[in-house]
Amino acid sequence: MTSFFLPFWGNYSIYADFVLLGLFSNTPFPWLLFVLIFLVFVISIASNTIMIVLIHMDSRLHTPMYFLLSQLSIMDILYISTIVPKMLVDQMVGQRAISFAGCTAQHFLYLTLAGAEFFLLGLMSYDRYIAICNPLRYPVLMSHKVCLLIVAVAWLGGSIDGFLLTPVTMQFPFCSSREINHFFCEVPALLKLSCMDTSAYETAMYICCIMMLLIPFSVISASYTRILITVYRMSEAEGRRKAVATCSSHMVVVSLFYGAAMYTYVLPNSYHTPEQDKAVSAFYTILTPLLNPLIYSLRNKDVTGALQKALGSCFSSGE
Repeated sequence: MTSFFLPFWGNYSIYADFVLLGLFSNTPFPWLLFVLIFLVFVISIASNTIMIVLIHMDSRLHTPMYFLLSQLSIMDILYISTIVPKMLVDQMVGQRAISFAGCTAQHFLYLTLAGAEFFLLGLMSYDRYIAICNPLRYPVLMSHKVCLLIVAVAWLGGSIDGFLLTPVTMQFPFCSSREINHFFCEVPALLKLSCMDTSAYETAMYICCIMMLLIPFSVISASYTRILITVYRMSEAEGRRKAVATCSSHMVVVSLFYGAAMYTYVLPNSYHTPEQDKAVSAFYTILTPLLNPLIYSLRNKDVTGALQKALGSCFSSGE
């Protein structure tokens, strides 16, 4: 019946529903994986929310670095919520379909949030550079207006990525099988369904991804080169230790996020299989939002101190 209402070109259409094959189809213990992903999702939402609340409530955390961390937590909450709830609900009810509109929306939100996080992580290295290399000018160079500008640039960069790539990706006619060998509507998996030659678009997207990664990575590399030189010249051991601890947290997060993205979007398709793609995508869409607040909080005495203070206030008020 749908063939009378959907535009068809030969044996394919552009507005029919897709089928997400998902993560659970090839595992011997799908419900165990379901429980693990559900727990990761809950802990991720809770830990990022706690980070936002602590940064908002504790005056010691009212600094540019923690303001940017709160924005990272907001992005992580939105990021994981774009993909995981749909995947878990589909597993519970036993259906895998996603509408064309739903796939388009998921595709756009994923690209926007991932792009915004790329830019934010890059610009956060500038904050660390100013704090360590120009501490006396830090209040001026990282004023509240500058922080707002950094966040605005990150969101604008991510939005441009989503607005540019989503309409082009979704305008391709897709083959009749409509089966996406993935757990969400990611660009490489979608393009494999196209019945048209997408090589020119893939080349353009490859260049776009290189730029998306190269610009923030250049900022990060330049910032940390100067930071390492400054730290090496420090005579005070405590100052050197604190600087290394603060910067290493950011570098771990950057390495995890950028490394997974480079594998998916920069490495040629011949070097990875669909199953490997799903595993890597699961890492940076499901695990990274969980790891970000843990990495920053476990290695940061200010955050752990704020958490202990908040817990102490809760317990004392409950007595």
